[in-house]
Amino acid sequence: MLPPLPESQPATFRTSVHGTVFGERATMVDQLAQGDELILIPDPPMEDDPQVWVHSRTGDPVGHLPPEINRWMAPWLLRGGSARATVTRVHGTDVPSWKRLIIEVHCAGA
Repeated sequence: MLPPLPESQPATFRTSVHGTVFGERATMVDQLAQGDELILIPDPPMEDDPQVWVHSRTGDPVGHLPPEINRWMAPWLLRGGSARATVTRVHGTDVPSWKRLIIEVHCAGA
């Protein structure tokens, strides 16, 4: 049985992905297209401020969710929550890095 979503958090939402310019992540973003499925993975439970990392279907890291989402979603996922994500939009390098990749997240069991 999946844990309930924290009160007042949406079951489905769109968000930007942060941290897409580090390492090879920019190359990974360039390879994504609308409709591509992504994997959401929380940091280990011992982290003080756990983040939710966004990975391509091949397992390569693409970036992480914004802090305001990480605050509730990382603990929820660590308690057994489940979510899936798909690419909604990919912008070019003319857009700030933290706005280049927009995803839609669907939380299961909500």
